[in-house]
Amino acid sequence: MKINTQYLGLELSSPLVPSASPLSDNLDSIVAMEDHGAGAVVLYSLFEEQIEQESRALSHYLDHGSESYAESLSYFPEPIGVQSTPERYLEHIRQTKTRVDIPIIASLNGATPGGWIHYAKLIQEAGADALELNLYDIPTDPDVTAAQVEERYLAVVRLVRDEVEIPIAVKISPYFTATAHFAQELCRAGASGIVLFNRFYQPDIDIEKLDVVPRVHLSTSSEARLPIRWLAILYGRIPADLALTTGVHTVEDVVRGIMAGASVTMMASELLAHGLDRIEEMNMALRAWLNEHEYDSLAQMCGSMSQIHVYDPSAFERANYMKTVSGWRERGL
Repeated sequence: MKINTQYLGLELSSPLVPSASPLSDNLDSIVAMEDHGAGAVVLYSLFEEQIEQESRALSHYLDHGSESYAESLSYFPEPIGVQSTPERYLEHIRQTKTRVDIPIIASLNGATPGGWIHYAKLIQEAGADALELNLYDIPTDPDVTAAQVEERYLAVVRLVRDEVEIPIAVKISPYFTATAHFAQELCRAGASGIVLFNRFYQPDIDIEKLDVVPRVHLSTSSEARLPIRWLAILYGRIPADLALTTGVHTVEDVVRGIMAGASVTMMASELLAHGLDRIEEMNMALRAWLNEHEYDSLAQMCGSMSQIHVYDPSAFERANYMKTVSGWRERGL
């Protein structure tokens, strides 16, 4: 059975898409992803800070290098602690497109309408089939309102939409006051897809060294519940394709996500923990599940358990909380 799907106007042979992670930094890994049946690949992110650092470095050497050696005019220092310079990122896209046939989705990670917007056009010229804007930001200024934060994000999407013709998906966090309204505004700004949700990495405090340290914890299947809820709420209500990108570890996670309304289900933690073979294994399990439950296609299942299609739409809203609490009480807990 075919498990093809459409996402951002692209034809995908599978809904399983490796999301942005260090795995896509290696060209051979991307080839292996295609060999194992990935429908597309989201490349690791090019960060706003990387572009700004590169721009500052270039400005410095153009301003001061002409009085020393001519070679300095073309010197790009390697930023400390980052994975790739912008030029290397663009070259990675070009090389990837020569090696694989599946769609390549580039990723820009930022939150302000700065100079990195220009790179959206360069990413398109390098051959990317689509672009994912990762709006990763934690507003900490108490004088900045929620409306101002949202408008800043929307401005980024509008500016990128003006720069490129390839489809744009926007990866958002679950912390918006009115998620449904914001998703709708993203579509009006030019987004063709919404990716749910950005998974923030939380810092920790080392109480012995008195230092703030990074802590990376891989996701679990239970974390898929929140984005699946919003997939079900948004499906059929906004003119955008939807992607599940948190907590996808098993074929059951994939099925739940698609039933809620996802066109694709994205994975990183599962592949980091258990290898790229999991793509092929889950594709086989998905075909078997569809056959066993007598589905003719993935499209037949997509959105079948969304809010607009279920018998009790309130199950995705506040009423579900009351039912859950009542269930615990009935069990005497």
